[in-house]
Amino acid sequence: MSSLTLAELCIFACSEAFRTDREQIATGIGPIPRLGAGLAKLTHSPGLMMTDGEAYLVEQPVPIGPRGYDDRKTAGYLPFSRFFDSAVWTGNRRHAMVTPTQIDRFGQTNLSQLGGTHKQPKTQMLGVRGFPGNSIYHANSMFIPAHSPRVFVAGEVDMVSSAGYNPAKRIPGGNYSGIDLKRIITNLCVMDFGGPDHAVRVISLHPGVSFAEVQEQTGFELIDEVEGETEAPCEDALAIIASLDPHNIRASVIKDNPPARRG
Repeated sequence: MSSLTLAELCIFACSEAFRTDREQIATGIGPIPRLGAGLAKLTHSPGLMMTDGEAYLVEQPVPIGPRGYDDRKTAGYLPFSRFFDSAVWTGNRRHAMVTPTQIDRFGQTNLSQLGGTHKQPKTQMLGVRGFPGNSIYHANSMFIPAHSPRVFVAGEVDMVSSAGYNPAKRIPGGNYSGIDLKRIITNLCVMDFGGPDHAVRVISLHPGVSFAEVQEQTGFELIDEVEGETEAPCEDALAIIASLDPHNIRASVIKDNPPARRG
């Protein structure tokens, strides 16, 4: 544990979020989620399918960072124009892990705008992108490198870019079975949506982190169902992580690249 970094602990937690016995495309957006997906495929979930981030399905995860184009073992052609037909709209054949700007108590996310009104926001960001459709057609998880009340907001997110479990948004008779939010991994803890009405709850704390600290950095009331410390990767898992990240890009994701154990 002394040499284990917080980034590596989070990668391992992300890999557990991708755990499955199904054939499913794993899409990790950003270095930590992508390394987590690759680790999952090479260990406990060999049925996961991955892409090279461009136009091909690959037999083995492609290392992140600078690389050549002859180190891929392609398994099929899957350009962006075909990706949604084959992996998204068909229903629950993909699990994506994303990093939204805001998350609320029921998993609604925002990456579109902050403050102001929809017509005149204080800060304009990316727009909703593919979030509305992605949130109702396949499983989603989230990775947040800096847990704070600015991300985990009180009330509702400034603009709902993706659907969550908010009961106030439910219309009687509506079909919400497609919403499948799995886990949130942050620099402080691991959470899921197992609380009342699928509210966010804390299920593990990273070493040296208290529940009170997590609550202090969260804008809404959390449910404490902590089962213990977040599991650390073994040496074999660390070796796989290193092979998938030969340029140590993981060290740049969380500020100052701290050790896994706080204090």
